[in-house]
Amino acid sequence: MDVIGLNTLWVLLAAFLVFFMQAGFGMVEAGFIRAKNTCNILTKNFLDFCMATIGFYAFGYAIMFGDGNLFMGFKGLFLVGAKSGANIPLHAFWLFQAAFCGAAATIVAGGMAERMKFTSYLIYSFVISAFIYPIIGHWIWGGGWLAKLGFLDFAGSTVVHTVGGVAALVGTMILGPRTGKYNKDGSANAITGHNIPLASLGVFILWFGWFGFNPGSTLSVGDGSLIARIAINTNFAAATGGIAAMALVWRLFGKPDLSMAMNGALAGLVGVTASCAFIEPWAAIVIGAVSGILVVLAVILLDKLHIDDPVGAFPVHGVNGIWGTIALGLFGQKALGVPANGLFYGGGLSQLGIQILGCLSVAIFIFIVMGLIFKIIKSAVGLRVSREEELKGLDIEEHGMESYSGFQIFTNE
Repeated sequence: MDVIGLNTLWVLLAAFLVFFMQAGFGMVEAGFIRAKNTCNILTKNFLDFCMATIGFYAFGYAIMFGDGNLFMGFKGLFLVGAKSGANIPLHAFWLFQAAFCGAAATIVAGGMAERMKFTSYLIYSFVISAFIYPIIGHWIWGGGWLAKLGFLDFAGSTVVHTVGGVAALVGTMILGPRTGKYNKDGSANAITGHNIPLASLGVFILWFGWFGFNPGSTLSVGDGSLIARIAINTNFAAATGGIAAMALVWRLFGKPDLSMAMNGALAGLVGVTASCAFIEPWAAIVIGAVSGILVVLAVILLDKLHIDDPVGAFPVHGVNGIWGTIALGLFGQKALGVPANGLFYGGGLSQLGIQILGCLSVAIFIFIVMGLIFKIIKSAVGLRVSREEELKGLDIEEHGMESYSGFQIFTNE
């Protein structure tokens, strides 16, 4: 097999792993919400990838990788005249990038869970996949203005996770909290997930899929040591993220909470994604540990602000997407591929400043644009289900079915 064939096989295998992460997101989000909304959240995750596939094929790839200006690309609509962005066939590269697009879109489902209209969600999913995510991708991976500045994001802490996390934040702020989440005196009620084993399975699937997400972003099998370093950095960050989050919540609340430990592991994975190719393993351990601490603090803060994020989408993906991007400017090494050493290696503020500028620009852009999009959807077709529909559950009201129909009691009249 020639080199292009090997690279194609590697990228396709990685794409399949990233695609499987959709199942991980679905299991995590389903486990962390109530049984009456399980079918709804899984349908959103399922349709996310369907919408991402079509949207990224029709418009997204051209905007992200096509010839254009520093803001967006234009050439390659419906892949007509499109070119591959790597030394592999166009269709292999497209599938890998489409899987990333679907991951960014589906992050939002968890933050807006249990009260968003299904029709409105489908509109959102197509728009972010076809237009919004690709614009950010062009800035960073498609030769746009951030790429020209030297901004680095190896596998998507900003491109995927900050985009999805910030979109989830602004969406849930516009939606408002779930009925019964907060009391009149400002105190919060715990609305517990219905199936922690299901959520645990989802976290393991995501952790597994991340070994395609990060190592696969090499787009080549030419450097085995690089792929191996990326893989262990990914693993170290997840492990220390889980430990740090569990330790902190244990210290604060007296119990080693599994849900926080799982979100800590995911936070570590998000945090190391930008820098995984450019750092040593000890740095991945530190990045993961800080990620685990940040996710706990962010969950507590959102509760105090009465921002109801049922699965921690913004704390995991938004907060740690930003942290992970900044961390590259602290721990990155010129010897491992960055233009200048990070701050902790004597490189000063040059790379760090670029990283901060980039991730904040993306966060602000997504907050404003997605806020406008959600407002438009709200005005056009409505964003939130009625109080009655929410109380009954979106499974029955939106889909006419239950996830656990075996619990129904039938009587003969």
